[in-house]
Amino acid sequence: MILESVIRCPNCGNESTERMPTDACQFFYDCRRRGTRLKPKDGDCCVFCSYGTVPCPPVQESGRCCE
Repeated sequence: MILESVIRCPNCGNESTERMPTDACQFFYDCRRRGTRLKPKDGDCCVFCSYGTVPCPPVQESGRCCE
């Protein structure tokens, strides 16, 4: 399982390598450059699935979003 993902802000393009939680989905992320609060796109369970290079651990493990 991959626990780090590069998350890219769609507003300013800032990229940051972040460690993902292993037991839950992360619903919000604050951009480190401008503080913009990101939330998942419709149909995604977390910000890593929407804006990261690697989906969150629950999706990697089971192919499903957190419940």
